[in-house]
Amino acid sequence: MKHYLPLIPVAALALLSACNKNDEPEVVGGPADPMAEKLANAAPVELPPMVKESHQYRCKDNSLIFVDFMSDDKTVNVRTEKDGAPTKLTAAEAGKPFEGSGFKVEGTGKQITATLPGKSALSCKA
Repeated sequence: MKHYLPLIPVAALALLSACNKNDEPEVVGGPADPMAEKLANAAPVELPPMVKESHQYRCKDNSLIFVDFMSDDKTVNVRTEKDGAPTKLTAAEAGKPFEGSGFKVEGTGKQITATLPGKSALSCKA
């Protein structure tokens, strides 16, 4: 068995010497892309906004709301439970109140005013 150990590197070298030594890679073309023209003329894709800030707010009526402020400054996700389904609110432009589905959020940062469905406006602090 010990007599065969020196032969292992020689066998490996012999196997590797059989590899293709062509310096230029061989390019094999396939069929033309049927959507190439359509993709070239397509409108640029806008990525969805990312979460910029996420705060948990305690409101005057002692309720909690969870707000995720997005990077576009025009969108927030509001949840009334920590693991609840988010409700997307949008603003016409940055700095305006976020509204949608009966919710309204005014302000950003540590203090906001929130209006929830069926409730009046509440002052909330992070």
